[in-house]
Amino acid sequence: MIQVRRANPDEVIDLRHQVLRTGRPRETATFPEDDAPGAVHVVATDNDQIVGCATIIPGDFDGQRAWQLRGMAVAPRVQRHGVGGLMLNHLRRLAQESDGEVRLMWCNARSPAVRFYERNGWMLASEEFVIESAGPHFKMVLKLPPPDVR
Repeated sequence: MIQVRRANPDEVIDLRHQVLRTGRPRETATFPEDDAPGAVHVVATDNDQIVGCATIIPGDFDGQRAWQLRGMAVAPRVQRHGVGGLMLNHLRRLAQESDGEVRLMWCNARSPAVRFYERNGWMLASEEFVIESAGPHFKMVLKLPPPDVR
């Protein structure tokens, strides 16, 4: 059974490297914001094995306070089994509990992942653009309800 829990930054690096930085040095899977005040990391586990990871970082989007989703990765063997959706739901709750005034999450979604995010309530917020080290992406946003509305 898949479970999602808060994690330490070092727990997300191996899976990020495996899924998002394949063929690149391991240190490219470490982000400067990983240790930022307020950063929240989660992992999805299957029998204590990490099969998913994601991070949210407080900041802003278009001048509005927001949480940025970064480094979301799911192990290939469990992709398309609901792990990503479980992590997004968990992060949405944590974001609302951490700062109920922030009503927005955003991410740079890899183009092949756009449909996944749309199925989970996210909306496109840009045209496609290319991140040199990671390929084509779209900015996407998710509006957060107030904390008392679930």
